[in-house]
Amino acid sequence: MPKNLVIVESPAKAKTIEKYLGKDYQVESSYGHIRDLVKKDMGIDVENNFAPSYAISSDKKEVVKKLKALAKKADTVWLASDEDREGEAIAWHLAEALGLNTLTTNRIVFHEITKGAIERAIQNPRTIDQNLVDAQQARRILDRLVGYELSPVLWKKVRAGLSAGRVQSVAVRLIVEREREIQNFESTSYFRVAAIFSNKEGKSFKAELNKRFDTEKEAKDFLEKCKSYKFSIGDIDTKPAKKSPAAPFTTSTLQQEAARKLYFNVGQTMSVAQRLYESGQITYMRTDSVNLSDEAMSLAENEIKKSYGKEYAKRRKYSNKSKGAQEAHEAIRPTDMSKHNGGADDQQRKLYDLIWKRTLASQMSDAQLERTVLKIETPEEKLEFVARGEVIKFEGFLKVYLEGTDDEDVEEQEGMLPAMSKGESLDNDNIIATQRFTQHPPRFTEASLVKKLEELGIGRPSTYAPTISTIQKREYIQKSDLEGMKRNYAQLILKDSKIAEKTLSETTGADKNKLMPTDIGSVVNDFLVEHFKKVLDYNFTAKVEAQFDEIASGNEKWAQMIDEFYSDFHPHLKDVEENSERASGERLLGQDPESGKNVYARIGRFGPMVQIGEADDEEKPKFASLQKTQSIDTITFDEAMDLFQLPRTLGEYKGEEIQANVGRFGPYVKFGDKFISLDKGENPMDTTLDRAIELIVAKEKADAPIAEYENLPVQKGVGRFGPFIKWNGIFINVNKKYNFDNLTQANIEELIEDKKKKEREKVIHNWEDAGIRLEKARWGRFNLIKGKVKVELPKTTDAAAFTLEEAESIIEKNAPKKKTKPKAKTKAAPKKSRAKK
Repeated sequence: MPKNLVIVESPAKAKTIEKYLGKDYQVESSYGHIRDLVKKDMGIDVENNFAPSYAISSDKKEVVKKLKALAKKADTVWLASDEDREGEAIAWHLAEALGLNTLTTNRIVFHEITKGAIERAIQNPRTIDQNLVDAQQARRILDRLVGYELSPVLWKKVRAGLSAGRVQSVAVRLIVEREREIQNFESTSYFRVAAIFSNKEGKSFKAELNKRFDTEKEAKDFLEKCKSYKFSIGDIDTKPAKKSPAAPFTTSTLQQEAARKLYFNVGQTMSVAQRLYESGQITYMRTDSVNLSDEAMSLAENEIKKSYGKEYAKRRKYSNKSKGAQEAHEAIRPTDMSKHNGGADDQQRKLYDLIWKRTLASQMSDAQLERTVLKIETPEEKLEFVARGEVIKFEGFLKVYLEGTDDEDVEEQEGMLPAMSKGESLDNDNIIATQRFTQHPPRFTEASLVKKLEELGIGRPSTYAPTISTIQKREYIQKSDLEGMKRNYAQLILKDSKIAEKTLSETTGADKNKLMPTDIGSVVNDFLVEHFKKVLDYNFTAKVEAQFDEIASGNEKWAQMIDEFYSDFHPHLKDVEENSERASGERLLGQDPESGKNVYARIGRFGPMVQIGEADDEEKPKFASLQKTQSIDTITFDEAMDLFQLPRTLGEYKGEEIQANVGRFGPYVKFGDKFISLDKGENPMDTTLDRAIELIVAKEKADAPIAEYENLPVQKGVGRFGPFIKWNGIFINVNKKYNFDNLTQANIEELIEDKKKKEREKVIHNWEDAGIRLEKARWGRFNLIKGKVKVELPKTTDAAAFTLEEAESIIEKNAPKKKTKPKAKTKAAPKKSRAKK
């Protein structure tokens, strides 16, 4: 038995560390947090200094049992979870659950999983930092208080099943407010004038007028003056310039740059970075520091000199601009700068390459440039055409890397301009005045939302990805999929002393994968902003983050901080719960011409809808659900009235009625008991009988059996996970080894038999008499199944030794409780009326 037990939070991390420690060390994983606040009564005693009650998670009981047994046998236990507050809390919970002394147990931390870093950590253990634990605990308790107390108010005042969170609700507010800015934005047009000139050697270049005209007449009048004008160089300004590299990556900047350059979403970036860290290839990926250690700078410097030459190397120290950044930490960097490539798969390789280039570039020389500005005189005294050029004299860091930008209006530099002299005459090839339109503020991407949250001091590196994931899962936010619409614009072209006029068209308003609020997200946000303005205030949320930092530094007591918040929050919440009106986001659209009743757009029990009539009318109001592309904020009266024409009966086919309608998953046609989705962009109001029959025939063809096996039909289709065949109620994935369009009977039989074999191999125990079986499940876990009851067991389960008694006990605990019929009440004797006394 090894003398030392090292506990980390991740099995991948354990595997990597085990390579660096000798036979005297056993490395085990806790699989993340082992304890959390109990759900009953919030798990917080608000009457007793907000004392938390923790319980071991049901899926971690076997893990804790195993670790406790190993800890008793080991001479020394080392808690080696991540170095941030979350990791410190994991270490503390482990010590508590395993019965270790939190004041003496060895706590080790490292910023990278390398042999040197692990050995240094073992040589320099410390104890658990209670201040960091308290900071994590304060965040968890405050978020539980807000979530548990606010959510029931939302159920009562908006809609059942809703939830609220402290940081998540602020993120939703940012997105809702941006959407309102966009909706209220009024675009104005202007004319932008650009010209192509040629010098005496015939080399051409582009220049733009230093003024934009408000009207087409102004632009045309200017072109008229230019018809016979002789253009020449008025001024030439050439001066040296430089570009400096960006700082090494923090969590936030990595998420932003991976979105720009690799098109990763925030969660994907963190997942890939986690795997790179756990395999020892990059340093810890949750950090807000831009610092590099002296050792890292030396390694980068050596690599730059070796690969590019000493003139490319320049040591740089960076300082943090973000609020509350942990200066003692390090930026995200490769653990070995001489390793140009890393990662076990394509995504890891791409992200590693990005991190390696950014780190190396941060320690490289400035790029030396020469910028030239040419000014060309025009017939109007204060107006001039301006041409800009840029020449790179020395690449410096640009040889490796250039940071991306989120600015959609940034244009590329024009490049090198031809050599010219002041006063030189120019030929004008053409001058074009093009109508342009002012643009509304851009919607947030996941990465630009992270940037905004960081600028406001809201959240910390570990919170960005889960915050954005949560607000999307709750369906408060969705990714945009706006098709855009055609818009005409004017263009005036001056060529050979003649002005030609053109009308061109462009698509405007198209937007993909940007964050937009849903109707329910907007209504919940408006309710919270109206009644809980302090909780959703940006400055307040940033102040709370600063208080967590103070707790982590030992300068503030966590219970006192929570008390200050709760003593104001709780009474106010009770007042809102008792006295506020229900919120539905209701908009009056007009009156129904038939009944004269009001028509509203609002949030209903099943989502956004339109309604004719009032809730308290004698005649029940009429309701219709909005289509996916519609919103209660923007739907028009005519669009609302169209919805009441659904479902539309289109006609009959094979003796069955066909209807067009809109449901939870979008527009569809109904034929018998079949529901067939319309294609993207199709409107059920425009669907014809012929189109519906076309869809029905296609569906029947797709669903028709392609073969038989063991006297049962085989169907095929394409689902969420790709092509499949269906047989005897079993879905079987068809991989690329087969020609899905031309599956043979032999292919089908092989696929079915392989599936049957895999299903048999999944079964570890089958207690037929008890109707219970134990099977292998995904990700190394196990499923215990009896009828409709399925219980997932952790990876650490000793499946081979599992007994029927254990299985029956677990099934019994997880089986749904049987409803007992209430006893019949005996009739009480009628009470005497007080009036008769």
